Amino acid sequence: MNSVITVKDLKKSYKKVDAVKGINFEVKEGEIFGFLGPNGAGKSTTINMICTMLPPSSGQIVINGYDVNKEKDEVRSSIGIIFQENTLDEKLTANENLMLHCRFYNVPKDKRHTRIHEVLEIVDLVDEQNQRVEEYSGGMKRRLEIARGLLHYPKVLFLDEPTVGLDPNTRAHLWKYILKLKEQEGITMFLTTHYLDEAEISDRVAIMDQGQIIAIDSPTSLKDQLGGDLIELSTEDNEQALKEINEKVENADVTVNGDTIHLKVASSDAFISSFIKTLEIPITTLNIRKPTLNDVFLAFTGREIQATGE
Repeated sequence: MNSVITVKDLKKSYKKVDAVKGINFEVKEGEIFGFLGPNGAGKSTTINMICTMLPPSSGQIVINGYDVNKEKDEVRSSIGIIFQENTLDEKLTANENLMLHCRFYNVPKDKRHTRIHEVLEIVDLVDEQNQRVEEYSGGMKRRLEIARGLLHYPKVLFLDEPTVGLDPNTRAHLWKYILKLKEQEGITMFLTTHYLDEAEISDRVAIMDQGQIIAIDSPTSLKDQLGGDLIELSTEDNEQALKEINEKVENADVTVNGDTIHLKVASSDAFISSFIKTLEIPITTLNIRKPTLNDVFLAFTGREIQATGE
């Protein structure tokens, strides 16, 4: 599979601060590429450089065969961007917003009406195309922004927190359209999100922290690196419980976060019954689960990504 984005030794410095420290990665054609990182990780700086909105200090970015440093116009024609904030003209209808965008991107006149109809069909807004955008719900506005981002046939669609501020039902509904878009159009998507369940949809995820890429792989492979199951428990005396665990329990990776003891074990099925019998301190809460991307971030950085959101 060909790479549609290639980033080599990309750096960005502000005076004495290195915001991005020589990162390297590729995005494959047709995949959903997730980009995770807390506030200050360098994630937004990286995306702004890729989208030609911020010049790199050094390094190379190639999108759709075009060098970001030398061929900005060609790069901009190759990408669509769905910003976190609404950038629609709410006094215009959906059709008028899309027609304006066609003019900005020089979509041929004889193809504009056909293309507008095509993208409105993708997001199920054909019947509402002559309504003013100010009458739309939040979810409808996001769908219209996705349609607008597709008008000029971009090779890569950047989705910056696409469902922020939406209720869970609307979020799920919007993701149905995003996944349909990938299937029908075969478009590459570059996704940033703080919702870890959304990042799970990605084909691959890059985790960024303190200006560096610390891991890139599929969500499943990243979680498999942790191995086994996670057990979370609280007891009537955690300090005494920890002593008992360290003395009596073998092959368990133990950490403490607040009032909760965390154990990483190969298999909870084989472990849990004997563990409960071994521990003399009464257990007050017990939870068994599989690793998540938040656990991956915690393992690499010592912090939880969802506790450090922007």
